Amino acid sequence: MDPSSLFKSLVVVESTEATPSRSQSRGDSISIHTAPQLPEKPTRTLSRANTALNVNIDLHDLTNAKTSPPSFPGGTTTPLELESCPQTPHNQDAAEVVQTVWEPHMNRWRMAAVCCMIFTDGIHDSCAGPLIPYMETDYDIEYGTVSLIFVGAAIGFVLAASLLDVLRHKLGRARVISLSTIIHLLGFLGVALRPPFPVVVVAYAFIGMGSALNIAFSNLFCGSLANATTVLGGMHGSYGIGGTVGPLAATAMAGSGINWSKYYFIGVGMSIVNFCIATWSFWGADDDGTSGGGGHETLVERLEEMDSGVGGKLGGLLAALKSMVVLLGSLFIFSYQGAEVSISGWVVSFLINVRGGDPASVGYVTSGFWAGITIGRFLLANPAQRIGEKLFIYIVTVASVVFELLVWLVPNLIGNAVAVGIIGLLLGPVAPCSAAVFMKILGRKERVSGMGIISAFGSSGGAVAPFTTGLLAQAKGTWVMHPVVIGLLGAMLACWFGLPKLGKRRE
Repeated sequence: MDPSSLFKSLVVVESTEATPSRSQSRGDSISIHTAPQLPEKPTRTLSRANTALNVNIDLHDLTNAKTSPPSFPGGTTTPLELESCPQTPHNQDAAEVVQTVWEPHMNRWRMAAVCCMIFTDGIHDSCAGPLIPYMETDYDIEYGTVSLIFVGAAIGFVLAASLLDVLRHKLGRARVISLSTIIHLLGFLGVALRPPFPVVVVAYAFIGMGSALNIAFSNLFCGSLANATTVLGGMHGSYGIGGTVGPLAATAMAGSGINWSKYYFIGVGMSIVNFCIATWSFWGADDDGTSGGGGHETLVERLEEMDSGVGGKLGGLLAALKSMVVLLGSLFIFSYQGAEVSISGWVVSFLINVRGGDPASVGYVTSGFWAGITIGRFLLANPAQRIGEKLFIYIVTVASVVFELLVWLVPNLIGNAVAVGIIGLLLGPVAPCSAAVFMKILGRKERVSGMGIISAFGSSGGAVAPFTTGLLAQAKGTWVMHPVVIGLLGAMLACWFGLPKLGKRRE
C-alpha cells in the first residue's frame, strides 16, 4: 500500500455541525470537524455612498424646521452617522474652506486690482504735504483756509460710510468697487483742471468718498483670505509705495515750475486703469463668494438677504453702529489715520518754518516717512502675526510716541528727518494688523457693515486731524503738529486696550 492511501485511511475530514470526537481505538479513524459557519449578512443595509443622494431638502420646509423633525432615508427620524452625513448649512462654518491669494485663480487678479486702487489712494494722501505751500501761494490763502481740503475729504468719507451697506445690497460688491474708481476719476479730474478753490474742496470730497469705498471692500476681500495679516500687509504696503512715490513726483514737478494741479493727472490715469482691472476681475465675485466677508454665506444668511429690504439694510447699519467693537475700531483708525496724515501733511511746513529747511529739499522728508511705512507693512506684518497683533501694536505705538518727541524737542534737521522715517516704519504695520484683528473679533453678520464703518468713519480722521492741525498752526505755529500727533497716539492705545480678546465672536 502506498503511503498516501495509508494516510487517507487514518484521517478523514468531515464537514458536519457535530462536536469533534476522537476514537479510543487505534484502528478507528480520527474525525476533525470544522467550526460552525458565520451568520449571514443582515438583510437591511444602508449604503454610505448614496446617503447624500437620498436626502431631499425643500426650502419651503425650512419654516417648519423647528416644529417637525427632518426625514432621513428609510423613513426614520434618527440622524445618520455623523461622518457619513453631507455638510449642511448648519455645520458649514465649522469646516469653512478659506481661500488664498492663489486659489481660485481669479483671486490673483483681484489682489492686483486691490493693490492698484490702494496705490492710488497713497499717491493722493501723501501729496498734500509737499503741495500745500504751493497751493497757499497760488490761491493766496493761509493755513486755515487750505486745510478745508481735508474737510472736503472727511465729508466724502462720512457720506461713503452712510451709503456703503445700501450700495452693496443694491448694486453688489463688484459694481460698488467699479463705482469707487469712477468717483475717484471725477475727483482727480476736478483738481487737475485747477478750478476755483471751493471747487477743489468739493473735488476732495469725491476723492474721499472713492477712497472710503475701495478701502472698505479691499479690507474685506484681503481679510477673508488665508494668512490675512500678511495679505493685508501687502495690500497696505501698496498704499505705502504710493505714499513714497507721491511726494517724490509732487516735489519734482512743483519744484521744476510745473503748476501743482498737474500732479493730479497721475490720479486721473490711475483711476482709468483701476476701473478696467477692478471691473474685469471682480465681476461675478458676488456669485462665487470671493468678494469678501469671510467665505461663502450660509443658506440662512442668503434667505435673510432675500427677505430684507432697504430698511433691513439700514437696520444692519444701525446695529453695526451699536457694536462696541465697531465704535472702538472706528476711533482707533480715526486716531491712526489722523496721526499718519497729520505728520505727512504738516511735517514739511514744520521743517521749513521752525527748522529753516529748504522747500525744494525738505519735501522729500515726506517720501522718507512713507518709505518707512511701506517697509514696515511688507516686512513687519508677518512678525506681528507671529508674536500677536495686539501686543505688537502696543509696542510700536509707544515707540512712535518716543520718536515723535525727538522730532519735536531735538533741533536738528537731519536728525528730525531720520526720526520721521522711523515713525513711518513703526506705524506702517498698524493698519494691516488692526484690520486683521477687527475681522477676527467681528461676527459674520457684522463684518461687512462693521468694516465699512471702521474704514470710512475711521479714515475721516485723516481729514479732521490735519484740518484741526492747520487751524492751530495758523494761530500758534506749525509746532502744534507734535502735541496733536502724540494725543492721537495716546487715543489709539486707549481704544486698543478696550477691545475684547481675540477669539470672542460677537454675533
